[in-house]
Amino acid sequence: MSNPLPLPAIQFENVSKKFNFYDGNSTTVLESLIGRISPNKRSHSTADPDLWAVKDVSFDIMPGQSVGIIGKNGSGKSTALKMMTHILHPTKGRITVRGRVSALLELGTGFHPDLTGRDNIFLNAAILGIQKEIILEQYDKIVEFSELGEFIDMPVKHYSSGMYMRLGFSVAIHLDPDILIVDEILAVGDQAFQAKCLDHIHGMQQNGVTLVMVSHNLDLLRKMCSEMVWLDKGNMLLHGPAKEVADKYDSYMSNADMTSMKQATTFKREGSGEARITAVRIVDSNGDEKWEFQTHDAFIVEMDYTAHEEITTPEFRVAIYREDGLHINDPNTYAAGIEIEKLNGNGTVRYIIPDLPLMPANYRITTAIHNALYPRTYDYHEQAYTFRVIAGGTARQWGAIEIAATWELQPEA
Repeated sequence: MSNPLPLPAIQFENVSKKFNFYDGNSTTVLESLIGRISPNKRSHSTADPDLWAVKDVSFDIMPGQSVGIIGKNGSGKSTALKMMTHILHPTKGRITVRGRVSALLELGTGFHPDLTGRDNIFLNAAILGIQKEIILEQYDKIVEFSELGEFIDMPVKHYSSGMYMRLGFSVAIHLDPDILIVDEILAVGDQAFQAKCLDHIHGMQQNGVTLVMVSHNLDLLRKMCSEMVWLDKGNMLLHGPAKEVADKYDSYMSNADMTSMKQATTFKREGSGEARITAVRIVDSNGDEKWEFQTHDAFIVEMDYTAHEEITTPEFRVAIYREDGLHINDPNTYAAGIEIEKLNGNGTVRYIIPDLPLMPANYRITTAIHNALYPRTYDYHEQAYTFRVIAGGTARQWGAIEIAATWELQPEA
């Protein structure tokens, strides 16, 4: 007789969650005064009194699976996590959770600010239903992992956000959970401790702990999770293999971001004006204007210019920035060994990258005309032009650029 299939660790069955907006009726003198002066008072005739944060969502998470939940801000991700932990209860539908749950959600959840770190460890464990004997056995490990030994008897209201995260995470992972639920909280704290946390989560995954994680970091979720759930305005758009869902979400968000970027018609422009950049085009090797490229494509920035009067020793500059602000490069004609003695009239300058090394992301370009020998700017367009890079050529890597290199393996004899 075959073994029965395991039951889901977490099961959402047609789950919806509704929140009620404040109806605007004043109940105190203060509210009446605020209502008179507030420009944001809602109209009773037009305002929808209900917000459905989650709408008819169904999915199963099996024991030992690692599932990421993705979506824009306000999509219902954190609400879904809070319903898994019974902090919130669904308005409709049913949620079944099988196993002991440990959760790291908002900073300070379950902590009392006036109690010390030591007291909050025991308080947090009691809230989660952990017996005092178990927490006494784990106490030293919790304090050691959190690296807060010298601060453990200080009231947590004096902790920084990073210290809160250290203590909360350490408690969550040392309570022997069957299910670990982590919100975006890992974005807080120093990189060394984040890496330490992720290493510990990997160990928990190998030991069969079910992981549910919310993060805006798709690269992290691709590495950590086998499946993903994509929520949008409370609706579940997709549930499936992590790479498939992440790639579709990444493409959707990139297109949405690029549309908004392309619609922007204003940018910071300054300069004395003796020479002007009159047009900028981003083109491929055929000279066709485009905004989407693959890693390893030919990539060319064309700048049309007009010098209204003769200027000496000019330089042309192109700088590329990733959408998160990372400054990729900042080349100019003078540094490249192209010395222009004089500039007058109209012309075109091309900045040519024959093999684009940039990894998939959205990018912005700054263009400028300066004087090469003394500090004078004739025209400057700050991050005014946009393009997008998608994966191409070799298998996708992570990081900012793909560096041309080879590997060598030399086993010892």
